Amino acid sequence: MATVNGEAILSVDDLRISFSTYAGEVQAVRGATFDLRRGETLAIVGESGSGKSVAARSIMRLNPESNTIVRGGEIIFEGEDLLKLSEKRMLDIRGPKIAMVFQDPMTSLDPTMRVGRQIIESLKQHLGMSGRQAAERAAELLELVGIPHAEARLKQYPHQFSGGMRQRVVIAIALACDPQVLIADEPTTALDVTIQAQILELLRELQERLGMSIVLITHDLGVVASTAHRIAVMYGGKIIETGTVREIFYTPQMPYTWGLLASIPLPTADRSQDLIPIPGTPPDATDPPKGCPFAARCPYAMRICEDEVPGYTTFSDEHRAACWLHHQMAPNVERPARITGAK
Repeated sequence: MATVNGEAILSVDDLRISFSTYAGEVQAVRGATFDLRRGETLAIVGESGSGKSVAARSIMRLNPESNTIVRGGEIIFEGEDLLKLSEKRMLDIRGPKIAMVFQDPMTSLDPTMRVGRQIIESLKQHLGMSGRQAAERAAELLELVGIPHAEARLKQYPHQFSGGMRQRVVIAIALACDPQVLIADEPTTALDVTIQAQILELLRELQERLGMSIVLITHDLGVVASTAHRIAVMYGGKIIETGTVREIFYTPQMPYTWGLLASIPLPTADRSQDLIPIPGTPPDATDPPKGCPFAARCPYAMRICEDEVPGYTTFSDEHRAACWLHHQMAPNVERPARITGAK
């Protein structure tokens, strides 16, 4: 895995994003803080509804303007707060400097346009290339993401590609302008397990070869073990634990992280083994809890967990978690043995 520069290329600080709806204000992100370093892959992991995709789209300013409410926070990239930039300025950043890959490639590709044209148009628009230059570069990009017979395939339509190949095309488009940051929002969810592994390996290889930084959004901790450098666990709109991959897998400190790990099939498990689900459902974003967001589902919750938001406890330079169980007055609780990597 590539060496990571300690300097942050992207910093998200106390981000709070809400949406105005007929049901009331949906508080999707409630004070999320994380940073992305140069040459690093940061995985943001959590269940559906945890706020991870909203946080990612906020970086790109892709949340709908009509009902998005920015309650506070900053997203700093190259010394500028992206939340305060004009849409015209964001066009200079969105694509050329920060690019995004979405969950379903068929919603990202125009089914009526040949694949080559979709890549070429991006190159001509952002880099000012001539048609010939753009066509040559488009073929190079398809080869870069592992699509054989690139020149012939440029003339085909999206429906003529398999799901995995379509996702490779979307990645090629995202890489067209050589961005510094790539945000991959659940890039493998719509694919079968074998193709999932191929796309994740492709992202890892591209990150090492091109030296770019990647934010990988996923609900599955199992897919990040060999891909990410660090993990940020998100729940209820908050980052509740962060650490290196090894720290999160071997010494997790937050009961929600324990639950995510317990739901991953162990490599040595037999086929009859049941996965252990996390009981309950995520909190209502229109009426979020005032204390720890996981308190209602946590088997170790105390009264203070329901009333006050826990601060972070630091375990190493990289590892910290927000949980009242680490308060000096809290009872001693051992994490469950049925956790991937637990000792």
